Amino acid sequence: MTFLLENMYWKAAVLGIVQGLTEFLPVSSTGHLVLAGKFLEIAPEESTFCAMFNIVVQLSSILAVVIYFRKQLLPEAFFREKECRKETLGLYWRTAAAVLPALGIGYLIKDYVEEWQKNPYIVAAALFVGGIVLIFIEKVMKREKVIEKITQFPYIKAVGVGFFQCIAMIPGVSRSAATIIGGLALGASRPLAAEFSFFLAIPTMAAASGYALLKHGGNLSIKEWIATGIGFIVSFLVSWGVIAWLMNFIRKRSFQVFGYYRILLAVFVVIYFFWLKK
Repeated sequence: MTFLLENMYWKAAVLGIVQGLTEFLPVSSTGHLVLAGKFLEIAPEESTFCAMFNIVVQLSSILAVVIYFRKQLLPEAFFREKECRKETLGLYWRTAAAVLPALGIGYLIKDYVEEWQKNPYIVAAALFVGGIVLIFIEKVMKREKVIEKITQFPYIKAVGVGFFQCIAMIPGVSRSAATIIGGLALGASRPLAAEFSFFLAIPTMAAASGYALLKHGGNLSIKEWIATGIGFIVSFLVSWGVIAWLMNFIRKRSFQVFGYYRILLAVFVVIYFFWLKK
């Protein structure tokens, strides 16, 4: 299959929308991109263009996080007020501690991860199991005393969230789902679990994108760069909207709806690739 030039721009926009919608929701952006690629019949995953495209749209999602949370990441009072500086640095250090497991384990199994991304059945299984776990966490676990502020979240628990994130190296698990579930299981409130998931995405995705960029290089044609630019812009705008929507949503509702969505999508994937695709 090839990514036909006459279809390149609108397919890039569609993939940008998929990336932006799913990167920060607990539904697996990688899983959705793999599935969208299958449905759109784009170039094989090992092509230079697809590798570069996936890197760039992920970087646009990181940029959306940085800009949306700019006041938390670098507040105006950072250089003036000691307490503000202490709280901000507390966020930085906890994020750095949480990213260490992913850097180590990711380096060891990076080659396996690339192979897993090509298997829709692995994606389906991960979607299904992740949905069950998300529903279980919300329904069964008692959450009488939750941690509301990042500076109250112990470093050992931050590292624990980092180990949860490693599970997301299996396509379909969802990085945001793994870190949010980890945060909830370790006592964080829903808003804190979601925020910490966003903050943790910055160094994690930057490291993964940087590695992929060095590995695949950037030898693209003009049309491929234009398509990549379209994907970047679309993904950035959609990511920004999704972050704002999710932070408002979880203040009033639980994550259960995403669990049910994951289960339904897993069933659809199995039906499509096991029966309808034959």
